[in-house]
Amino acid sequence: MVASVGVFGVMSYNVARRTGELGIRMALGAQRRDVLRLVMNESMVLVAAGIAIGVADAIAATRTVSSLLFGVAPTDPGTMAGAIVVIVLVSALAGYLPARRASRIDPIVALRYE
Repeated sequence: MVASVGVFGVMSYNVARRTGELGIRMALGAQRRDVLRLVMNESMVLVAAGIAIGVADAIAATRTVSSLLFGVAPTDPGTMAGAIVVIVLVSALAGYLPARRASRIDPIVALRYE
């Protein structure tokens, strides 16, 4: 949940900061789906990097947390896969909302914004 809120906040800030650039792209002929794809790709690259770092840290911390876990192994593949699937789905939704907003930017308003 915390990671999803973080991804949403970063992507919302990024889209707000790049309003002029996205408006220029759309004024030059970029379609809404192109802008949506651009912003979603950025979001999912961020999520992929976070998952890679998180899995590496989780595996490295197995000795520390093994005494705190009951009924599950520290490197249980099912648990890790489930956590990865949940974070990818929730983060994709959190990235989609700013991406959809970016794809609906009116080029005239975005250019006037600058």
